[in-house]
Amino acid sequence: MKSSVPSEYSEAYIALGANLGDREQTLTEAIQMLGDHSDIEIVRCSGLYETAPVGYIDQPSFLNMVLMLRTTLEPEPLLMSMLDVENKLGRVRDIRWGPRTVDLDLLWMDHQQLHTERLELPHPRMNERAFVLVPLAEIVSSDQHPELFYSVQQSLQLIEAEQQGIHYVKAFTMPFNSKLK
Repeated sequence: MKSSVPSEYSEAYIALGANLGDREQTLTEAIQMLGDHSDIEIVRCSGLYETAPVGYIDQPSFLNMVLMLRTTLEPEPLLMSMLDVENKLGRVRDIRWGPRTVDLDLLWMDHQQLHTERLELPHPRMNERAFVLVPLAEIVSSDQHPELFYSVQQSLQLIEAEQQGIHYVKAFTMPFNSKLK
């Protein structure tokens, strides 16, 4: 069994979505792959939510959820690890916002603000998307991250009407060999 991430870590929130194949199995595999990384520890995960597609709507519904993790990785190397997981699980990028086996988005990492060609932190559209905010609100703590918590709560109030398209499916259970606490 691997040791947990050292005390010099960052906390990050990642949104996961899938709408092709066995969606729940794919999300489980993505989380397991992230958790197997020596510099990543999965701390908390939301339940699963079924949501209608956004943008390109001629596609199946998504299963969405959010993870909180601890990592010693900087944002760009964490993003590269996430993209590696997507690739290993068959992600194809041919239609913007189109169908996908899995999608991993880095939403927030401590209080970092970053604007590069590859990555923007915090995620520029997270406060517009109920399919991100609802599961994120389930796991973000006002004690731990008051700025993020209040931003999520305020954004949820603004998009309350959109939430009607989001349906809680079930609690998410990690495989037995995960580091999930």
